[in-house]
Amino acid sequence: RPHSCCVTWMAVTAGLICCAAVGIGFYGNSETNDGVFQLLYALDHANQTLTGIDSLVASTTLQMQGALEQHLARLNELLASRGDYVQTLKFTQQLAGSIILQLQGLPAWRGVSADLTLLSGQVAYVEYYRWLAYLLFFILVLTVCLLACLGLAKHSRCLLVMMLCCGLLMLVLSWASMAVDTAAAVVSGVAPADVPILSAEVVHYYLYCDQSLSSPFQQALTVFQRSLTTMQIQIQGLIQYALPLFPTAEKDLLGVQHLLNSSETSLHQLTALLDCRGLHKDYLDGLIGICYDGVEGLLYLGLFSLLAAAAFSTVICAAPRAWRHLDPISQTWQLAEPPPGRGGHTKSPWLGQSGQEQGLTLPVPSWQINLGLIHTGTIHGAVKGLGGVFWGADPPVPPQYSPSMRATYLAVTDEHVRHRGDFSA
Repeated sequence: RPHSCCVTWMAVTAGLICCAAVGIGFYGNSETNDGVFQLLYALDHANQTLTGIDSLVASTTLQMQGALEQHLARLNELLASRGDYVQTLKFTQQLAGSIILQLQGLPAWRGVSADLTLLSGQVAYVEYYRWLAYLLFFILVLTVCLLACLGLAKHSRCLLVMMLCCGLLMLVLSWASMAVDTAAAVVSGVAPADVPILSAEVVHYYLYCDQSLSSPFQQALTVFQRSLTTMQIQIQGLIQYALPLFPTAEKDLLGVQHLLNSSETSLHQLTALLDCRGLHKDYLDGLIGICYDGVEGLLYLGLFSLLAAAAFSTVICAAPRAWRHLDPISQTWQLAEPPPGRGGHTKSPWLGQSGQEQGLTLPVPSWQINLGLIHTGTIHGAVKGLGGVFWGADPPVPPQYSPSMRATYLAVTDEHVRHRGDFSA
């Protein structure tokens, strides 16, 4: 049938489009997941950097305000007899205060770090369920496509109804998925222009990382470095000249020297962490992950949605054609006898040698079984005739009915017809 072939080709086309759509969707889902995880990795690395900056600033401030002041206070008592040494200790304490002041002028990254941590957790949560939802969606698409092809192939009305309902649902879901993917791709391409808790100069420094521009932290770090170097020189002089005169001051002088060396190490680490290249790289990695791999994956998912919508549109269009051209329900078997309640004619099965019908053409009701009036010789002749048919023998000569037998048969037949209210043809 031409229409049946058309429906079959539509089913095959829809199945192929559906399989291609699911393959593209798997690739797009994987690419989107890779892009999101690249963004999460960049956020976590940037968060570690900002947390490291805050930790170094806090530890250095604590050393300058706590341990260093305790050592200087004891040294003031031990070296109280030498005014020049006491002046050196006061100058060292002033330099420590200057370092603390410079450290307090650096941006506090705790708020940014907390925001990045929250953002990273939310993105990871949403991405997990997005990836899982698309995976289940792909499985559902394949299942509905298989159901549609099976319904079109089996010509089953039940499967066609299920296919039509599921096809409409999947068509709506496909267009909804297309809308969500488009919105997500547009939102992903918008980079943040400002961070409210930071100054515009700091944001510009990290977003663009222009090496021709000086760092906004350069002055603070320079003061920190000069003050720390001056303090180290002063303490080294005390160790060289005051320690021979005041041996009891050795422990505190060496303690101050150790704190200054530790602060210098912290200064180098802080300078490296505050440099724009590290955070700028994290920013670019996250931006590339979400705007290239992520958006590329979303575009593939959008193509999947379009192909899935096309496939299910084809299935929905093929459903009415298949419904109109379903094979009718198989007819009941036709019996050799006429249906009950109606009379008919039957011809005697006996044929003579010349091929002409012998015997009578009599009206026979459908409920009557003509056994009682058949002569024994008739049965014997019928059996012999069948044997002749199967074994190649000559057909038997039909028996001849006597006039009395014919009259009796006709009378009985008319009596039954009048009793049932039926009439022969």
